[in-house]
Amino acid sequence: MKRLASLGMTLALLLVACGKSEEQINAERGRLLIEQYGCNVCHSIPGIAGAQGSIGPALEGLASRPAISNGNVPNTPEYLAKFVQNPASLNPASNMPGLNMPDADAQAIAAYLRTLK
Repeated sequence: MKRLASLGMTLALLLVACGKSEEQINAERGRLLIEQYGCNVCHSIPGIAGAQGSIGPALEGLASRPAISNGNVPNTPEYLAKFVQNPASLNPASNMPGLNMPDADAQAIAAYLRTLK
């Protein structure tokens, strides 16, 4: 596990050296995690390979929306990450399942979603 964290840190440093900001790196990681967690099974998500679902709302333009979860939750980086991680904690009526993901994964996914303007 330490080797994986070290490798991730090394990759992040190399990308920063190539002129990418930490937010851009986190968003790129988030895009990969969206594919891993299979978010596109339920949602249509720009920039994500594979089948696009229609069970959940389309996420195109999400960063420009004032609220998430049918207008019940303000669209801030913190709330977006928390909603991605555990939707029922912010909207008990949400049909989106909690995926029991680490905070860092939820924050990275939220960083990618914030690029969808």
